[in-house]
Amino acid sequence: MKCASIVFLVLCSFVSVPEAAIPYFTNIRDVQVSQPDRQNYFVVDEEIWTHARPDLADLRLYDGQAHVQYALSAQYGGVSTEQQEAKILNLGSTAGHTEFDIDVGAITEYDRVSLRIDAKDFVVIASVAGTNAFGQGPTTELGSSTLYDFTREALGSNSMLKLPPSSFRYLHIKLSPGIRPQQVKGATVSNLHEKQAGWTNVGSCAPPEQKPRSTVITCDHPDKVPLNRILFQVAPAQVNFRRIVSVVDAKGSQVGSGDISRVRIDRAGMLVTSEDLAVSVFAKPTGGLTITVDNGDNPSLHLTSVQPLSVERRVYFDPQGKTTLKLYYGDNKLSAPVYDYAKFFHLDESAASAPLGPGAHNDAYAGRPDERPWSDRHPAVLWAAMLLAVAALTAVAIRGLKQATD
Repeated sequence: MKCASIVFLVLCSFVSVPEAAIPYFTNIRDVQVSQPDRQNYFVVDEEIWTHARPDLADLRLYDGQAHVQYALSAQYGGVSTEQQEAKILNLGSTAGHTEFDIDVGAITEYDRVSLRIDAKDFVVIASVAGTNAFGQGPTTELGSSTLYDFTREALGSNSMLKLPPSSFRYLHIKLSPGIRPQQVKGATVSNLHEKQAGWTNVGSCAPPEQKPRSTVITCDHPDKVPLNRILFQVAPAQVNFRRIVSVVDAKGSQVGSGDISRVRIDRAGMLVTSEDLAVSVFAKPTGGLTITVDNGDNPSLHLTSVQPLSVERRVYFDPQGKTTLKLYYGDNKLSAPVYDYAKFFHLDESAASAPLGPGAHNDAYAGRPDERPWSDRHPAVLWAAMLLAVAALTAVAIRGLKQATD
């Protein structure tokens, strides 16, 4: 058993990892470095997705014959939150206004306060002031937020107060008439860190087709390009709507769903506005898309644009004074490079965009040498040898039989 393990390890040591070489890439593009003295990046576009490996592992940057290290970064958005329950103090009513204090506790910095309000169908203004000396001295005004619940209209709700980054130990909240003290059930203080995602247009959509109770849109998108969301543009004059959206592919499989909405309501002089016009795609589609907007008994939406989107992928690199580099891709046997630049990658906020030239066939392309075993590369010779061997054995057998008969 030990000998078998040693033989296995020895055999594995001879398994070679495919190396990158310019004659092995099918495609080439120029990378025009806009600012050679700083970090640059280019965006992976449809041309690259079409001819590169699906995981982009075969992208290689060259300065002449020398490799240029890079880091591949997907521009996903994200939210990280530090939050904790806050203590409500002095909850009561003054001249018809619900007022109370919040003891923030140990959280050192925050920019959101979420209230738990046991009420439906309301609109109130919440004013916030901060202080470090509870019940003493002046307070600092931190602004106001509109809280609402539109359960009756099925248009959603909001109980979040947005503040500038703050560190006050105590907050004083004053609500406009509409919420009673006993309806305030709790509060959570949080510090929200949000990163906006970057998006790239993918394919195109035909004009919407109006059907009874629904709007149907068909879209094309390149099969090899990832798809992450559908963005709708609705005429500005159309407000106060919420529609359920379904996305299916050419095989009828659901690959996305969600709802789009726009709220603009004025209640007693208080204007509430919110908008969400994007639907996520959660599975890889096969073929074209069919998007259905369920209008129910409502008028159809005036859709001015429907655009499939992909999360933007960027390739960051240090040009080290070079003004032109070459991007090679189109080698399915390559695995992703292992660069120190990627391991210790640090995004430079002043990174410059490097335009890409048009995609072209690599004139130096010769393809990889055939690394299959000899028997796989010459099956005809192998079969011929086997047939000759069978024929020879047959002749020997016949001769032996004749001798035995004599």
